Amino acid sequence: MTDVRIPVGVATGVGSWPGTDPREAAEIAIGELPALPHLVELPARGIGADIIGRAAALVVDMPFDASTTGYRLAQRIGTVTRTARDLLARDVDALEEAWELAGRRGTEQPIKVQTVGPLTLASQVELSGGHRVLTDRGALRDLTESLAEGVAEHAAEAARRLGSPIVVQLDEPALDAVLAGTLPGVSILQAPRALPEPEALALLQSTIERIGAPVLVHCCAADVPWGMLRRSGAAMVGFDVSTLRTADLDGVGELLDGGVDLALGLVPATAPGHTPSWRELAEPATRLLDRLGFARTLLSSRVVVTPSCGLAGASPEWARSALRAAGEVTRAFADGADPSGMP
Repeated sequence: MTDVRIPVGVATGVGSWPGTDPREAAEIAIGELPALPHLVELPARGIGADIIGRAAALVVDMPFDASTTGYRLAQRIGTVTRTARDLLARDVDALEEAWELAGRRGTEQPIKVQTVGPLTLASQVELSGGHRVLTDRGALRDLTESLAEGVAEHAAEAARRLGSPIVVQLDEPALDAVLAGTLPGVSILQAPRALPEPEALALLQSTIERIGAPVLVHCCAADVPWGMLRRSGAAMVGFDVSTLRTADLDGVGELLDGGVDLALGLVPATAPGHTPSWRELAEPATRLLDRLGFARTLLSSRVVVTPSCGLAGASPEWARSALRAAGEVTRAFADGADPSGMP
């Protein structure tokens, strides 16, 4: 699995999808994302299906339970963990069936699976007393190791069942809040302290190393820690291009200089007021490369195109249109088309 690479010059999804039917979702992902389909998440199914609940199906020997504010570590396996495992099993079954029907087994075509990253997970799951796991260094380390082991097993099992190589996406939407210490606590006086970046980096690095497959770290936060992600061991970093500020440019450029590829979120995650053309969607990417001083050819050799974030909040019609639009943009990049329309 370590010889696998994340495809570039292609389109893929970020993870979540509207609706509750895993078979329909799997068929759409395979049909609309031929070069890098993904195992979709269907959070509309409720507890155990959202980004944090999904982790209950992956962590090893650390069961989850529901609390009044989300999820909490439990002493024994209960309804939450059993539900999460059942939902994940259904999703993998559906993907395997659709993959088989599409004749893709054994084609060496990579497939992407997603999970919440260790830092966001620790920021959202509670200890028995209501404090976030993030506040207890021992529990934080244990949860990180448990998640890494579970994701490695999940990726290996998916590769075996699908007969195809697996790449892994770690979602870290709370990363900036973890590093800045802006998460609320059980009281104003008990808010989690900022996690020092070296500690956060070590946890993320250990997770990526343990997974043993190429990893894409996706962070849709406003303040992406570019330097930390560049040093994390991730093969690719994904983000919403619309949130970039001038101050972010050096960090993005250093990712490319450091050999880290980009997953550019160019397609809106919910339907905009009008249907954008491929030129409108592609223009922020070409402008970004121009400002960084890189050749536009990198858009087909170092970049994956995605929606800006997960599509769970989109209508089914827009979700499908978003994947098609991402594919159209990648084809334009491959053809060397100029979004400005200039010769």
